[in-house]
Amino acid sequence: MSSPDLSDLDAFVAVARARSFRGAATLRGVSASSLSDALRRLEARLGVRLLNRTTRSVTPTEAGERLLERLGPALGEVAGALDTVNSFRDSPAGTLRLNVPSIVARHILPPIACRFLLAHPGITLEVTAEDSFVDVLAEGFDAGIRYEERIERDMIAVPIGPRRQRFVIAAAPSYLAARGTPRHPSDLLEHACIRHRFPSGRVAGPWEFERGGQVVRITPEGPLIATSLEMEIAAAVAGLGVICLFEEALRPDLDCGALAPVMEEWWQSFSGPFLYYPSRTHMLAPLRAFVDFIRTDRG
Repeated sequence: MSSPDLSDLDAFVAVARARSFRGAATLRGVSASSLSDALRRLEARLGVRLLNRTTRSVTPTEAGERLLERLGPALGEVAGALDTVNSFRDSPAGTLRLNVPSIVARHILPPIACRFLLAHPGITLEVTAEDSFVDVLAEGFDAGIRYEERIERDMIAVPIGPRRQRFVIAAAPSYLAARGTPRHPSDLLEHACIRHRFPSGRVAGPWEFERGGQVVRITPEGPLIATSLEMEIAAAVAGLGVICLFEEALRPDLDCGALAPVMEEWWQSFSGPFLYYPSRTHMLAPLRAFVDFIRTDRG
């Protein structure tokens, strides 16, 4: 039996981790059909089925699971070996794959990423916005960005972006004129509130407020629950209810008067996001360059 092509093995790992040809193709910037062809070649060469395919899912067979367990670290070593040639370049080259929350992808990462790419023209940055916590290595990413409470302890974390952020409460002037202005978090129980649903299906909540060491949690009710921040903000601007969201997301509407701040003394601040990645002896050049950049970037 001849040795399988390395690119076919890499395609198998990508599909097996993503549990989807389309998802793996999106991450790799290739067509799903090219990945399917690679899997067919690999299975034919090995003489064993590696993936179970249905119209709804792709899952590794027992043989596929065993191969994936051994291949992941091995391909990482290959990538590391090939990456050593970057030390002979004037500037690093390669692809950096990041998994980040949608709020970071919208409001925090863009200016940082643009400055980084201008400084490192040989690097391609692939950013996937996802609000659920993922195993960055298992999903084929080089690093992730998350908030402190979501970072596993065995990861290296480097601050990125603002070091303090706030959740703000706001409502349209028309809503406040019709329903009155809440003064205390408990007042929100008598108001219509716009809520967020995470991709996992869980509705965000309770809303938490703090002032002078006093913490108040309430479970709001209201006319809209959405997974889209744009829809939630549009509903608040239209006067449908009170919204509690990242300040960065609401700042444009607060500044132009489409939304009015509510209960500012209760706005909760929290630590800003971190870039996190696994501890390992050899860090690929694009990731090393990004870590060095954010440690020195002053905007």
